Amino acid sequence: MFSFTRLLDVEPAHREHLLSELRAAAAATGALRWVVAPTHPGSRNGGDVLVHLRFADEHQWHSAATGLLPILAGPAITRANGATYEGTPVTSPTPGAVYRTLLLRIAIGTDPACVARFEAELRSMPRYVTTIRSWQLSRVLESVGTTAWTHVFEQEFIDVEGLMGPYLMHPIHWAVVDRWFDPESTDVIVRDRICHSFCDLVGPVLS
Repeated sequence: MFSFTRLLDVEPAHREHLLSELRAAAAATGALRWVVAPTHPGSRNGGDVLVHLRFADEHQWHSAATGLLPILAGPAITRANGATYEGTPVTSPTPGAVYRTLLLRIAIGTDPACVARFEAELRSMPRYVTTIRSWQLSRVLESVGTTAWTHVFEQEFIDVEGLMGPYLMHPIHWAVVDRWFDPESTDVIVRDRICHSFCDLVGPVLS
């Protein structure tokens, strides 16, 4: 599968109109799944509007993108971060109510074995955090924004509390995974800022 994600900072006066435009354009793409929604308070560098579309393959995306891309280039959008990437999600029979995406950049020159350990630890998190319903970890094909993103880690959660509490506060997060992000740790490999963004879902995205 092929995915497209954008986190948009938008002038306040134009947000509702832009949401309507983006939703209509996303629906017209024929994407397998899509979400266009305001981000929740608590997002970090996550923009005001989250746009995510999932296609069968890259060819389908390029065939469908002509109506969406001009809107994303509009003057009401003051900043955009995002990525395109491939991958197949790990899904649950029970859909989540909140979609979350994390954009990050691993430092250039990081030992591949170290990157593999980092990725393996991220992939282990859903085994411990029961509020995760579906998830996917992907390497970025094309990055957009202020940082050259290398990875996207996305999940569906049962609710906002399932993200902000059991996930972010779980020992697997702060005692195992967090050291890769902590500039005071000798294990740190994630550089620059991250984008942590989440929004409500109408239906499942990671399927």
